[in-house]
Amino acid sequence: MSSRALRRLKGKQRGQEDLDLAELRVEEEEEAAREGEELEEQEEVLQPVRGAGRKTKRSKSQKNISNIYELIGDPDNDTDKSPTDEENVLTGRSHGVQKQECQPDMETTKSDSNEKVKKKKKKKKKKTAPGDVQEESTAGDDIDALLETIEKTNGLSHQSEDSGVSGHRPVLYVEHRNLNPENELKRYFGARAVLGDQRPRQRQRQFHRSTWMTAPKDTWPRFSKPGISMSLLESKNGLHFFVFEHSREYQQVQFRFFDAVESMDPNNIVVLLQLNPYHVDSLLQLSDVCRIQEDQETARDLIERALYSFECAFHPVFSLTSGTSRLDYRRAENRAFYLAVYKHMMFLEKRGCPRTALEYCRLLLSLDPDNDPLFMLLLIDFLCLRCREYASLIRLYEEWEVHRKLSQLPNFAYSVALALYHSSQQEETPPEESQRMKLKSDRMLQDALIMFPGVLMPLLDLCTVQPDAAVSSHDFFGPRNRIGQPSALSVLEGLYVGRCHSMWKEAGVMLWMEGNVGEVLKRVDSKDPFVEECLNKRKQGYQIVPRHIHRHVLLSEIKEATSALPLDVTAQPVMSYDPLPPLDSIASYTRPERPNAGASNESTLSLFFRSLLPNFNLQGGQRPEDDLEVARAGRELNQEVNRLMVAMRDMLANIQFQEPQRDDNPDRDEEEWD
Repeated sequence: MSSRALRRLKGKQRGQEDLDLAELRVEEEEEAAREGEELEEQEEVLQPVRGAGRKTKRSKSQKNISNIYELIGDPDNDTDKSPTDEENVLTGRSHGVQKQECQPDMETTKSDSNEKVKKKKKKKKKKTAPGDVQEESTAGDDIDALLETIEKTNGLSHQSEDSGVSGHRPVLYVEHRNLNPENELKRYFGARAVLGDQRPRQRQRQFHRSTWMTAPKDTWPRFSKPGISMSLLESKNGLHFFVFEHSREYQQVQFRFFDAVESMDPNNIVVLLQLNPYHVDSLLQLSDVCRIQEDQETARDLIERALYSFECAFHPVFSLTSGTSRLDYRRAENRAFYLAVYKHMMFLEKRGCPRTALEYCRLLLSLDPDNDPLFMLLLIDFLCLRCREYASLIRLYEEWEVHRKLSQLPNFAYSVALALYHSSQQEETPPEESQRMKLKSDRMLQDALIMFPGVLMPLLDLCTVQPDAAVSSHDFFGPRNRIGQPSALSVLEGLYVGRCHSMWKEAGVMLWMEGNVGEVLKRVDSKDPFVEECLNKRKQGYQIVPRHIHRHVLLSEIKEATSALPLDVTAQPVMSYDPLPPLDSIASYTRPERPNAGASNESTLSLFFRSLLPNFNLQGGQRPEDDLEVARAGRELNQEVNRLMVAMRDMLANIQFQEPQRDDNPDRDEEEWD
């Protein structure tokens, strides 16, 4: 370091020091040695930075901007400037400088230089920080990774503190982000493939209320309050009971909707929707019409519009994720919300979003877990297997088995065993845990085959697997065993086989099934007491099917299950906007009776109807005794039809095809036909 620079740092002026050439020479030697040591230390500090950031060597003549002595003087030109500095010092000094005064000053300069080094390091870190952020933001299109990064920056991620937080959540926990199907599609295909050109168009989109379940579209009609609201009935034991309410104008629209349904003309519903674009029941009914006509896109769009209408009417206290909000299905105003969510869930599952569909299934189950009006327990296992949420299914079974007896349902008996098998085959499962889960899955599958033997043969048939001769010829899995079981059990088994047969088509799963079927046959032949116990349970426990199971079967539209429904369910008319309403329904308003518009004198049309129907009376309607006769005739007709169907069913079940006997004599002439 030059003497001029030292003098400036010490703050001394010229002419205040004694002139001593010997001391000056000693000071210059000490300064040169110290300067060399500082340069070596500085090169060691800056060497990794240079190696990481620069690939080419700089020439000696090029200025090093990372040198800490840059602010004081140019180190490359110190040799040129040193003679002039010494002359200035010799001519300008008038007082001597002692060594004791120079040493503390040098220490202060070192500390100042170290502080400058630290400041430059901080500046370099700040410069590299934006690049790191950009790399993290563009790490990938995985929406889960982006959301996790955002949660970490906001301090909302607690996974590092407690890895088992998900285990402490309720079994029916619902997350808002999982209600959006775009998040699941982004995980599969990437954000660019899902969003496409939607981002620029959002600037020109008109304002809509933010919602969780559906996103409003620009093609929808302008939203105005349709007349639906939600009110809080009561709160007790930490639960909040809500109900949807219809305004006076909405009730009038509802009455016109009933007239349109009775007309059996979908065009009347279309006209009603043109005047009231957010009438929920009309949207549900027209969605079914479009679905039957194979217009899936329009059907899904109508359901999403109905959900948006409901979500805009939510009470401020109503929560989709808390699990404390309840909706009574007995109230007619609440049923449309259940049906809209169910149909939206089924569209999501067909669209290839089983994880989002599982979240909506949990939502429906959390609205009334005790009664379960749509019996979502018959569906949640299938969705868990589809999206590979094996741990969630196993946990639900373990927590609810005590009070809900889930093992008495065929879908849980088979699906939980399958979930345990898949969990045991995962690579991240420890070997000991994998072995334990494999043994448990074997035991549960054998129990399921013994409890519900009627599932095996239809399941293998739909999987296009030819059973072994020892299995097909055994009476335990034969057709006789299925014929004698109750019709209620046939409905449950047909529902599971028709819905979940695709989950059993893997080669490894079939090999696992084959081994356990052999073990079951050994237990049956050895007269295991558990086999007799299950037989008694099947005969006594499945005599009456609850109404909400029939409602679920009708909504599922699975032919293996609907064909096994009893006649008292299929004979009555079923409206898609309200299938099988509860017998103890609660109606806040009733439809007024339609006035008779007949003339005083009988017209030609009334006479024509009178010729066809002798009991036809346009003026006063049917008489009470006529109603009794019609009811009696209807009951007799139903009884006769039931007897005919039972006889045909028995006849078809007892048909046995026998091959013609062949003559084993090879010497017989085939041309002889005596």
